[in-house]
Amino acid sequence: MTQNVLVPVDDSDRAMKALEFAMENYPEAAITAIYVVDPTDFPAGGFESGVMTDIDQMRENEKKHGEKLLGNVRERATEAGFDVETVIESGKPSNAIVEYADGNDVDLITIGSHGRTGASRVLLGSVAETVVRRAPVPVTVVR
Repeated sequence: MTQNVLVPVDDSDRAMKALEFAMENYPEAAITAIYVVDPTDFPAGGFESGVMTDIDQMRENEKKHGEKLLGNVRERATEAGFDVETVIESGKPSNAIVEYADGNDVDLITIGSHGRTGASRVLLGSVAETVVRRAPVPVTVVR
């Protein structure tokens, strides 16, 4: 019996479909939505296109973005009659998701796919593909 479902979220429609899938198919489970701030998305510092970058400010902005997104997730879940826990992690998204699942009482990961190009990513995005390969628990990929 699935008791704890982890749902990675970002700004994609597929992530929201994964959340909806988890709520519909595991109504008795505790659902945790995870947002990962990826520090490799930020420039190394210095001048970026002629503008001095402030890495700390960029990280703070991304964390605030994650908090807003997770607030929207909680609101959407509440409207559907669910109470969803939320967490923000930092790191390479696939690694952070797998590590969170490994270090917490997670029974299942429900993740949205991304229709990218390339032979190995026709059906899965690179994050979803890596999570499927490395996760310590079953993974459901929602298209």
